[in-house]
Amino acid sequence: MPIPITGPTLILRKAAFERAGLTRAMFDEALNLTADEFRLEGDLIAVGPLVGEDSLGDVIAQLEEEGLVYYDDFFELSGNWPDWLRLFAMDARA
Repeated sequence: MPIPITGPTLILRKAAFERAGLTRAMFDEALNLTADEFRLEGDLIAVGPLVGEDSLGDVIAQLEEEGLVYYDDFFELSGNWPDWLRLFAMDARA
């Protein structure tokens, strides 16, 4: 099932998340997430929407320190698209 993307979102591969030993609590602490801002569907994790979130750069730096590779393991979908466009994310292998 695709994950609806409604604004700036950090997309991670579940396998990379698990390989690095990351936890949801780490993201909750860094980004003050609500229950609906951390979504898991199949092999993807979507963190967001992250509207006005200044600490995202720090989170990306931490992911890279944990050995994750930008674009291969995770990326930030900016959310810079018009209101008339609706986006959904899912693993291409699903």
